[in-house]
Amino acid sequence: MDSHHLHPEANTSIYLVGPMGAGKTTVGRHLADLLGRPFIDSDHEIEARTGANIPWIFEKEGEEGFRQREQQVIDYLTQQSGIVLATGGGAVTRVQNCEFLQQRGIVVYLYTPVEMQLARTSRDRNRPLLQVANPEAKLKELLAIRDPLYRQVAHHVVPTSDGSARDLAQKIIQLIGLNTLR
Repeated sequence: MDSHHLHPEANTSIYLVGPMGAGKTTVGRHLADLLGRPFIDSDHEIEARTGANIPWIFEKEGEEGFRQREQQVIDYLTQQSGIVLATGGGAVTRVQNCEFLQQRGIVVYLYTPVEMQLARTSRDRNRPLLQVANPEAKLKELLAIRDPLYRQVAHHVVPTSDGSARDLAQKIIQLIGLNTLR
């Protein structure tokens, strides 16, 4: 832990990582609101740039094509200062993304048990990796692979079972030691 993580500057960006259904977007919006900052969701940014939704990108270009687009977007977004960024669940599977995130801001891992992920993603058609016969098994498999990656890239780990999205946002601000004066 070098000192610049302990005393973040006012314009240090905050990046949320974690699995599908961790609430990265919801918590991110609250964080941005409390800090008076712009909120960006990398998946939405990819869709906006591509002019197509994520299931379509997966279908036409495969996961590899999607990851390529995601890496370009994360590289671009992590060069902005003073933002709150929610990343896609699989962003950490590319070493390059992890480097951008870890070196350019403060990374918070929203740790979320599979049961919670399931409850939050069960009816969501916009998640190509979950369009399988057994979404629970898929989430378990993804978490087994990705949990160590999330922990490796994160400066802070926050369990999402600890309260409402707004509580979590406040907890993150305290953890990071940012003052919320606008």
